[in-house]
Amino acid sequence: MLQLVGRRLLATIPTLFGVLVVAFLLLNVVPGDPVAEMVGERADSATIARLRAELHLDEPIPAQFGHYLWGVVRGDLGRSYITQRPVLGDLAERFPKTLQLAGAAMLLAATCGITLGVLAAIRPGGAVDRFSMFIAYVGVSFPVYWVGLLLILLFAVALRWLPPSGYGGIAFLVLPALTLGTRSIAFLARMTRGAMLDILPSDFIRTARAKGLGERRVIGRHALRNALLPIITVLGLDVGNYLTGSILTETIFSWPGVGRYVLLAIQRRDLPAVQGSILFLSVIFVLVNLLTDVLYAKADPRVAYD
Repeated sequence: MLQLVGRRLLATIPTLFGVLVVAFLLLNVVPGDPVAEMVGERADSATIARLRAELHLDEPIPAQFGHYLWGVVRGDLGRSYITQRPVLGDLAERFPKTLQLAGAAMLLAATCGITLGVLAAIRPGGAVDRFSMFIAYVGVSFPVYWVGLLLILLFAVALRWLPPSGYGGIAFLVLPALTLGTRSIAFLARMTRGAMLDILPSDFIRTARAKGLGERRVIGRHALRNALLPIITVLGLDVGNYLTGSILTETIFSWPGVGRYVLLAIQRRDLPAVQGSILFLSVIFVLVNLLTDVLYAKADPRVAYD
């Protein structure tokens, strides 16, 4: 296991370097002047020239990349043009809020999706099965921003049960977590149902029932445990998507996380903030995939990695 982790960590170095290069080049060919965003249109040319020199924006692209790469190696993701704070400090302040939202969405998706999938597989073709598949098709079909706006109209505007946006207690977390986890509930329900339907006719399930084990124990301890590999795959990918793809959800609900920070940085052409956020989220995504591989071996000892 330690060798696996070591090899995967070494393999992430060229991946993250490629992400760094692509993000830097793409952001530097985007039209617009970040200095003009900082000082406004009324600033004099001398001030703009001085700031461009301080930020190394008057140097060739390879030199700018060299400065940025040296900073990343030293653990410095640069200083935001807009907030005038270190990007790493901004991310450290906002990432716990994104992690809170992602954790709530994952818990909701895992609980609802796996439960629906198991209940649908126990009696295929029944009312629960048809209901779960309807939920799955709806969840996959509707885009995130539409689900978020619909939930705001229903639960915040019409029923006035929950706040429409902002950051605070559990009440503020319900709607964005449900919005972010809707697609995962759909995928998990379908994946769990399919995996359980493949496992339930197996010989070891019939043997467990023949020994007199209760149906709950047969389903939970034997069938579901052997169906965990595809479920872990979906959960692992979804966790990365929660952390890296929450821009729309955080924007709709004014959630002060990394996703909203990235969107504001893109709008204002805050290059260090965008580059640092992309690199930071890429590291998180790679680590989540590594954790998923480790959980594979824990869930099924038959899984081996060469």
